[in-house]
Amino acid sequence: MKKRSFMLLASLMLVLSVFLAACNGDDSADGGKDKDKGKDKGKDNEKTEQGSGENAADIDFPLSVSNDAEAMEDGEMTVAMVAGEPFEGTLNRNFYSGTYDAEILSFFDEGLLDTDGDYLITNEGAATYELSEDNKTLTLKIKDGVKWHDGEPVKTSDLLYSYQLLGHPDYAGNRYDFMIENVVGMPEYHEGKTKEISGIEIIDDQEMKFTFTEATPSILSGFWSYATPRHHVGDIMTGETTIKDLESSDKIRVNPIGFGPYKIDKIVPGESVLYSRNDDYWRGKPALKSIVQKVVSPATIVESIKKGDVDIATIPADQYETVKDVDNIELLAQVDYAYTYIGFKQGKWDAAKKENVTDPDAKMASKELRQAMWYAMDNATIGEKLYHGLRFPATSLIIPVFESFHDKSVEGRMFDPEKAKQLLDDAGFEDKDGDGFREDQNGEKLVINFASMSGGETAEPIAKAYMQNWADIGLKVELVDGRLHDFNAFYDMVENDDPKIDIYQGAWGTGSDPDPSGLYGRTASFNYTRYTSEKNDELLKAGTSEKAFDLEYRKDIYNQWQELMYEDVPVAPTVYRYALEAANKRVVNYSIEPGTESDRYKWGVAE
Repeated sequence: MKKRSFMLLASLMLVLSVFLAACNGDDSADGGKDKDKGKDKGKDNEKTEQGSGENAADIDFPLSVSNDAEAMEDGEMTVAMVAGEPFEGTLNRNFYSGTYDAEILSFFDEGLLDTDGDYLITNEGAATYELSEDNKTLTLKIKDGVKWHDGEPVKTSDLLYSYQLLGHPDYAGNRYDFMIENVVGMPEYHEGKTKEISGIEIIDDQEMKFTFTEATPSILSGFWSYATPRHHVGDIMTGETTIKDLESSDKIRVNPIGFGPYKIDKIVPGESVLYSRNDDYWRGKPALKSIVQKVVSPATIVESIKKGDVDIATIPADQYETVKDVDNIELLAQVDYAYTYIGFKQGKWDAAKKENVTDPDAKMASKELRQAMWYAMDNATIGEKLYHGLRFPATSLIIPVFESFHDKSVEGRMFDPEKAKQLLDDAGFEDKDGDGFREDQNGEKLVINFASMSGGETAEPIAKAYMQNWADIGLKVELVDGRLHDFNAFYDMVENDDPKIDIYQGAWGTGSDPDPSGLYGRTASFNYTRYTSEKNDELLKAGTSEKAFDLEYRKDIYNQWQELMYEDVPVAPTVYRYALEAANKRVVNYSIEPGTESDRYKWGVAE
């Protein structure tokens, strides 16, 4: 079954705590608590010029709750999963792709290696690492006392198992990316030529070595350290189960285990999860006795937090006006590791070759058409009026949070309908029959089919606003099936290259590695537009090469890549976002500050 199955994000995949996932159609996606650790986002706050309009948000939000009381003994907490639809429930790091599943995973599972505020792996996690002088061999040692929820020790063979799953010829998920393929012997294993991955050496139950084909800075920010409990889920290597059966198994959908601070007691599919304290958690005894995580509609989340029904919740930006004066909560916010975009379908995924194939005859093949549609979108007004300044126009596909790699000289395409019209005129898109809409370059009727997600009060107004923007420059754009689609149905269509879709509105959580190959590479299944080019291949490869250990070299490569994306427009980034959260004033030790993800076990409630 197909997995999105989210997106918080690829390659982002990433990495340690990485995670690439598809965001949903409203603001509930990717609350900061589920994000990777990052740099000081307070700096970003200072640099963005948002919140200036009437009724705009005050962007000077705190990152941590102010209640400094002691956590009560055996406290209980309720956390909202703000969603307009049920969560999918693919609760395994190797297979999930939706933000809701990522939220659940963060409570009971974690990577063996921790990361610091610069997204780099550290020795503060459940394992330590040492990189060889030539940067090609990583030795990993699991610390004593790290146990799965069933009491079995976490072994090196469990991390090996994750790589055996991700590289398996039958693996249909989205995480076979550069960092996985870069392990020596992985391509041969992936092609079914061998059952051994020569670049992974098990020394004993706690120590192992990874040898990489290329020395790359992505090793330090994109190394996959999520182990899989082989003894619990079943072994594909012995024929005990298959990839297909594993993905749909109760072992990852009904009773999954991890070695995180909380363990799952009960899942009501699509609705809620009950967690209990993991008394054997390797960092120490968690403060809370139990946590309930339940789906709450974006339409009712404010009422729920007013009543005290939930303690922590992401808040859709369109609910800001109704939540800002609620007196029993504190609002926290930070610039999110995510962006929204319009994707232009230009080809299909070749499952046999496991790569994207661009169709030069696709309806959206004209880059002038794509450029014009970007110029036509009034993202500033949408961010200001519909999101109260909590959204602001995006310029590039490398987000500002990556301060060293976000190219500020790329200004994006700000709202300019006259320039859009000129581009279309020059490219041969003209209204031949006088009906007010342009025909294509061959004089044929041009109707562009647009897919967008439901969710939140702004989803439909935004879709209609863009359609009006495009109509104003003479482009006829219609909603696929005449309506918005829920999260799961939307991504099923997008992932499967449904021929009904010409363009779509999506969002990505980016994870902690600036390498964009997991979302835009030729072999990236997350590359939903199916855009490819030799120049794109060249730049993405250079960005993770050994030479890229030189920061200035890597910056130059990614600046070139951002300029290429600006010119070719496989997707048009629309808005960056602030992630807004509400915490009941009884909550203690809760923070969305970068680097605090591992403090989840300290969360508590006061008397």
